Amino acid sequence: MRLASFNVESLFQRARALSAATWAQGKPILEKHARINDLLNHPVYTPADKTAIAKLLIDLGLEKRDDAGEWVILRQNHGKLLKRPKGGGIEITASSRGDWIGWVELKTEQVNELATDHTAMVIRDVDADVLGVIEAENRITLARFSEQLLHKVGGTPYPSVMLIDGNDDRGIDVGILTNAGYDITAIRSHIGDTDAHGTVFSRDCPEYTITTPGGGRLIVLVNHLKSKGFRAGPESPDAKRLRQATRVAQIYTRLRADGEANVAVIGDLNDTPDSAPLAPLLNGTDLRDITTHPAFEGDGRPGTFANGTKSQKIDYILLSPALFGRVTGGGVFRRGVWGGTNGTLFPHYPTMTKPIHAASDHAAIYADINL
Repeated sequence: MRLASFNVESLFQRARALSAATWAQGKPILEKHARINDLLNHPVYTPADKTAIAKLLIDLGLEKRDDAGEWVILRQNHGKLLKRPKGGGIEITASSRGDWIGWVELKTEQVNELATDHTAMVIRDVDADVLGVIEAENRITLARFSEQLLHKVGGTPYPSVMLIDGNDDRGIDVGILTNAGYDITAIRSHIGDTDAHGTVFSRDCPEYTITTPGGGRLIVLVNHLKSKGFRAGPESPDAKRLRQATRVAQIYTRLRADGEANVAVIGDLNDTPDSAPLAPLLNGTDLRDITTHPAFEGDGRPGTFANGTKSQKIDYILLSPALFGRVTGGGVFRRGVWGGTNGTLFPHYPTMTKPIHAASDHAAIYADINL
């Protein structure tokens, strides 16, 4: 069987702030979006809260209208948060979370059509039996992508498509696609997992129990850990990622103690193998990285993101000892990535003539396992 992971960076719709021309342009929007929604969820709005909320709304382009911003829209579904004086500015009239129902929502836009085609081509060419998908919008979108886009590029749609909406309001969740004979027989979500600091996972860490045509049993944990890109609240991204890696390690350890031999942790862990945040998972368990297996065929580029440098190794397939012992091959598939300024660092699809046509900034990674 082939097990793979691929961060598709959205299939049809993506938040505009995530697709800004540069990260320097999108990062402050995402930070302000996270900050204002945190403030709006305070049970009581203090004078300082009201001042900060008004300033953030103006900064986000909402001084004149709820939908005037380029990046966001204010949803006031019941009750009112504010009024807009004729002389300009914003006055927060709600005194608490209980006075109104609403939020600030990121605006979305269509993903480039060629990019979507190339995403389908990557999935077609990797041809995984079990594919973890990172940054998909929702289950219906993932199912339609499988049914329509894979068919369009000459691939075979996946009969089993599953995605549980997680904790990220930007529409970037984790899901799984499985081929015929690879049946998903149980699902366990960890959306609500908490520790001493609160909710752990930015998206989810779903456990999928899968049976294989030969009667084997496999448990796959699909992950998308906190990015380094921006701070959402008082906690640093590294601290959040450390908490998440620690919890994934605990889930894995529990599964192994319960007698599960074939366990894989896959996905975008958003950090390098030598990083402190990933240490509980990479050093504190017996999980093995597919890229360290003798049968893994590297291409001289250790990373999985963008140009594939050492500091860009952030996508993983981690295997329990039993699975690692059954590995027959593996690799990184980069044909959907635009490498370097001119796209010439490594081969890509000939129909990719601009960076915007790339399937993703992430390469797909896969492992072949005799199971």
